[in-house]
Amino acid sequence: MSRRSLALHLLLLAAGIAAPFLFPAHAVQFAVFWVFVLFAMTWDTMGGQMGYNSLGNILFFGLGMYICAVTQIGLVYDVAEYTAASGAIKIDFTDQQYYMGLALGVFLAAIVPVVVAAILSWILLGLRGPYFAIGTLGVAIAAAELTNAWDYVGGGSGISMPVFPGGPGMRERFFYYACMAATVLCFLFLRWLYSTRFSLAINAIRDDEDKAEALGLHTGRYKMVAWSVSAFFLGIAGALFGNMTGFIEPLETAYPTLTFGIFMVAMTLLGGKGTLWGPILGATLFYTLRELTWTYLLGWQYIALGVLIIVNVVYFQQGILGWLRARRPQWFGVQVETRSAKELGKAGRST
Repeated sequence: MSRRSLALHLLLLAAGIAAPFLFPAHAVQFAVFWVFVLFAMTWDTMGGQMGYNSLGNILFFGLGMYICAVTQIGLVYDVAEYTAASGAIKIDFTDQQYYMGLALGVFLAAIVPVVVAAILSWILLGLRGPYFAIGTLGVAIAAAELTNAWDYVGGGSGISMPVFPGGPGMRERFFYYACMAATVLCFLFLRWLYSTRFSLAINAIRDDEDKAEALGLHTGRYKMVAWSVSAFFLGIAGALFGNMTGFIEPLETAYPTLTFGIFMVAMTLLGGKGTLWGPILGATLFYTLRELTWTYLLGWQYIALGVLIIVNVVYFQQGILGWLRARRPQWFGVQVETRSAKELGKAGRST
């Protein structure tokens, strides 16, 4: 890593650490921003690096959220009684119970979605193109509807999460740094992963899966691992997001297919899929526009976001980074040889 690159990374890290102290009233919004960045990076592992456009990655986000909630509550109380709609039950969790439950819940929220991704890979990763996208979308919608009808986890009434034991402002900062840490770890892991032969393998699947198989590449294994990586970090994000909001329900919080599920794709396409920094850039711009439209164009926000997606697809199909790389390759370390018309004429006569 060059000094300039290291300085940029340290500057961004310092800005992230200082943000909740400089803007304490917006700590939750900044935490959501980190979740959006994680959304984009994990979706790009499948959709950008490997060419498998999933519309159901939100499944792992919701699974992580509910797994963490059930774990936290189940360590202290009966989950079915806690979520029963017959009465309002208030349980005071001690500090030790809360943090132990949260730690175990986040751990299981990371592991169980990986197992689910491995199982689903035997069914869905045999599909390609739009069939895979529709199949994953169907699984996410089915999970939301099943959870909505499952009384054990509260059904459509949702679950009130355990109350954070800290004082005023501590809850917001705690989950801000937790979301930031999860996103930074995801970035560092993917940065390492894309520098290995694994990146070459999934890029080969994207370019021509049949030829990759003919050359002896075990494409099924690589596809399963790539999806499992996404599931791992999305499960962690779901666990943290559910605790940060304080209340979870299936359709709008845990499995928001029409919002967060679509945002994953839009952010990655905006920044430039198949790159490390493209999803981060896309998430930053998309989240900024989202906050501005929610503040100043309330009621028109989805129209504005829809226009953004249309413009992106029509004029920036490679994303912002892809567009810049095609027009300014020297910014990305690509040396472009330029020759004058006179030199080209001499070269033509000599041949």
